[in-house]
Amino acid sequence: MQDLETRTMGRVARRLVPFLMICYFFCFLDRVNIGFAALEMNKDLGFTASVYGFGAGILFITYMLCEAPSNLILTKVGARRWIARIMITWGLISAGMAFVIGEKSFYVMRALLGAAEAGFFPGIIFYLMSWFPGKYRGRITGLFMACIPLSAAIGSPLSTALLYLDGLLGLRGWQWMFVLQGLPSVVLGVITWFYLTERPREARWLAADERAWLTDRIDGEHHQRHAALSIGVLQTFVNPRVLALSTIAFFVSALIFGVSFFLPQIIKGFGLTNMQTGLVTIIPYAVGAAAMIWYGRRSDRLMERKGHLAVALLVAAVGVGAAAVIEEPVMKMAAFTASAAGLYAALPVFWTLAPAFLSGASAAVGIAYINSWAALGAFVAPYVMGVLKDATGTFTYGLLALGVGVLVSILVVLFIGHDRKLEETPEQALAF
Repeated sequence: MQDLETRTMGRVARRLVPFLMICYFFCFLDRVNIGFAALEMNKDLGFTASVYGFGAGILFITYMLCEAPSNLILTKVGARRWIARIMITWGLISAGMAFVIGEKSFYVMRALLGAAEAGFFPGIIFYLMSWFPGKYRGRITGLFMACIPLSAAIGSPLSTALLYLDGLLGLRGWQWMFVLQGLPSVVLGVITWFYLTERPREARWLAADERAWLTDRIDGEHHQRHAALSIGVLQTFVNPRVLALSTIAFFVSALIFGVSFFLPQIIKGFGLTNMQTGLVTIIPYAVGAAAMIWYGRRSDRLMERKGHLAVALLVAAVGVGAAAVIEEPVMKMAAFTASAAGLYAALPVFWTLAPAFLSGASAAVGIAYINSWAALGAFVAPYVMGVLKDATGTFTYGLLALGVGVLVSILVVLFIGHDRKLEETPEQALAF
């Protein structure tokens, strides 16, 4: 049986994870490349830090509003079709950012991008629930979500390099950046339609015994969660665990986007060129990607979630707090790097918590609802950062506020309910 499990999960991981990682790489790149466009776009279009921060963050308002409805549609039409639709529309709109001409068009295009992208991340998490048993989700989520820091690490020099296309065919460099980074998502969306398989029982690329084993395992875990804690779709919105996870998601996302949207500007303030800025920006995200993969595996191996999450968030909060008050460039980057390591290590652990007690339509809605609060945090943080920067002339107070928010989320983690038995196989759980 162990050989069958190892063989099956190896094939599933090789088939799905690399492709989904590529998709999420471009998703996140299309979301955060605005930080590098701002190096030239803000000057060209006359944007203040407040205007830029509001426009960068407004994406997450429409994203938040459309998140749960998007995932409900996904459960009706299927993940393959809906994820393909999401990718094609967001890619086209992201490329269309090249034609922004002022504040209003900037706000409108970012809002449309958020609506188009809504449901992609929670849709993928829900999709992975259909393919990976609980004991694999920390490492698989870590691999998949490693694309968040990797998209920043790889995208940093790529984005800044595209800025040097300035003047080609009459377009500015930041316009070329949007076009050339948005269109690959359209292509990947078309491929998604044909490549993804909806559920294990339909996977002709698995052997018959592999399909049967995986289908039985996933169905068994689903029935176990449903029997232990059955939650209706409407009850999901007021469930205490869901609300607690939503609070954590808000503050964690605020730190991610509050830093990522302004980090290129902070680093360029050291007196660096655009290309040097892109290269230095790689450092915290590369470390964060490695920490994410390692920490997700460690959490799976020990089957422990709450302690892992609290420790990682503490490192993130202390790191960003230190970065706020340190002025020396090397030490400031070291603090940002430590914060990134803790922050990104926390993500795969965090996203194992909801699938551990939600199932079916409640899982689709609950994950989307939690992520919609993350979207709200991603809207609030850049705007607050921009306002505080305009008011004080420094990023110090904004960074300190982000750190305090993560400290609040740690308190929530310590009191959150989590039954590790719901992540184990039905046979293991019954043995207790």
